[in-house]
Amino acid sequence: MGIGLSLEKRDFFNVFRYPKPIITGILSQVIILPLVAFLLFSLTNLNPFVKVGFILITACAGGSATNLITHILKGNLALSISLTALNSLIILVTLPLLVNLSLVLFVGEERHIYLNLYDTVINILFTIIIPTFVGMSIRNYFFRFALLAQNPLKIILPAILLFVFVYMIFFNDNGTQSSFNDYLYLIPWAVLLNFISMLVVFLLSKNIKLGGKNNFTISIEVGLKNSIIGIYVAESLLHNYEIAMVSVIYGSVTFFSTLFFGYLAKRVELWGFGYRKLI
Repeated sequence: MGIGLSLEKRDFFNVFRYPKPIITGILSQVIILPLVAFLLFSLTNLNPFVKVGFILITACAGGSATNLITHILKGNLALSISLTALNSLIILVTLPLLVNLSLVLFVGEERHIYLNLYDTVINILFTIIIPTFVGMSIRNYFFRFALLAQNPLKIILPAILLFVFVYMIFFNDNGTQSSFNDYLYLIPWAVLLNFISMLVVFLLSKNIKLGGKNNFTISIEVGLKNSIIGIYVAESLLHNYEIAMVSVIYGSVTFFSTLFFGYLAKRVELWGFGYRKLI
């Protein structure tokens, strides 16, 4: 809702009126990111289930955190929200296919994975679409209030998300602290995958001239993933703790690395323009 305070209807109209960025973002999620992940981890000697875990997390869509980072960096927020919603539906098909392919290639087995369409639609509706619409409505009817609220929310929203990540890392009882520490060696791999995937998509976006804001917005959407989905699939559908821990580690560290990359990408887009805002 806080993010919606900075949006207007025309922002979404422009996203679908000029569909090249959103098509690029969807293709990046469905094709480019899985290719990067498969190529990267097929060259390593990591545990096969850990490799599957990384494929699983890349198969997940971006979560609300991608919208927050885009908001902080003043990217194309309407594009980010649209990509989050659309990719969350697309992974109902692509995630089971990619995870099964990784199980066959890395482990030598196959599992049946089914994601519920109704639950996914309800989740998107109540966590993304309705809150954003409420924020946009507040902006429409109480414009002065929306402007006054934007600056405090730039501090409050990241603070809330930081609290969530700290809680997940240090106070979550799903596993012991020692078991979490056993998987800290995955942090460099998570950051490496995060940076390589964002860099590939950023260079692609620049090459096809999507525009400054769109370039780093799509990169952020590709780099940061909804780790809750990864944990759910690993624990509830695959019943594998090692696969689940990849999503836990990835979700714990990549918010900050994605924010850092997004900041660098924005500075690249501003190179030669001083500190002027991106248009």
